[in-house]
Amino acid sequence: MSSIANSTVDRESFQALIEPYRAELHAHCYRMLGSVHDAEDALQDALLRAWRGLPQFEGRSSLRSWLYRIATNSCLRLIERRPARVLPVDYGPPSDAHDEPAPPLVESVWIEPYPDAEIVDGLAAPEARYEQRESVELAFVAALQYLPARQRAVLILRDVLGFSGAEVADTLETTPKAVYSTLQRAHKSVDAHLPAYSQQGTLRSLGDARVRAIVETYVDAWERGDVDRIVSMLAEDAILAMPPRPSWYRGLEEARVFLARGPLAPTRGRRLRPAAANGQLAVGSHYTGWPERPEGLQVLQLLRLDTDGRVVEITAFIGTELGPFVRVASPR
Repeated sequence: MSSIANSTVDRESFQALIEPYRAELHAHCYRMLGSVHDAEDALQDALLRAWRGLPQFEGRSSLRSWLYRIATNSCLRLIERRPARVLPVDYGPPSDAHDEPAPPLVESVWIEPYPDAEIVDGLAAPEARYEQRESVELAFVAALQYLPARQRAVLILRDVLGFSGAEVADTLETTPKAVYSTLQRAHKSVDAHLPAYSQQGTLRSLGDARVRAIVETYVDAWERGDVDRIVSMLAEDAILAMPPRPSWYRGLEEARVFLARGPLAPTRGRRLRPAAANGQLAVGSHYTGWPERPEGLQVLQLLRLDTDGRVVEITAFIGTELGPFVRVASPR
């Protein structure tokens, strides 16, 4: 790689040089920041710094490691300037479904969904603890946001990307011993906030046929406004949330009241389309009528086969542009 630093690289050549890493760097920035838009800002900053610093790249590490070092530090700088991202359940207590939902928050505080199309399914290094799709699940990204910025960086670099302790220490200008200590603290915090099973493991336990049946039943019940059928699919302590509104609801009776008064009220019609986000089941929701207009993206979290695949959490990202998420066009 030293030949790169010793030569003049034009912008077109630079783009070709970094293109194989762009998608995985973007996903890395998303894990660090919990926001697709913030991730794009951090990535653009990182690539500009890489372009300017390329003449000083001496090839003592791989180009990939060097790019990750720059991207990680771009994220750390951004974290210092912007508020932490959360899901509604981490923002405040549950709401009463008999009350009107709180208005959307103006400030950007919510974790955003991530399109599956952006996830790189490359082989993880042996040191990696989490799969690539598992590492963008909403629960995992939300758990990461609890960590101080440098703990977050250490855990992602080691457990998601599989970089060695020495490589992580070089990225953060610290020692391998400090990296190990930081990682142990990060594990303790993240494990306390993660569900017992990842969605990747849950989807595998259910199998393709069962997952397909769950989606088809959910879509049909939602489009028909069948509150009882939707509630029958929920776990007893299911959570319904709808950022950017801070209101969220827990439990079957709260869900029943909210759905009947709000999204499944008889006066409202919706059409759902299969989508893919955060390595989880998702559907894109459109208001029917003319013209048809998008409502938002629903990301579903399921329980394992021994619970018959009940839905334990619905996070509806209201107002989200559905283009990057919807997999197929509506057949109707």
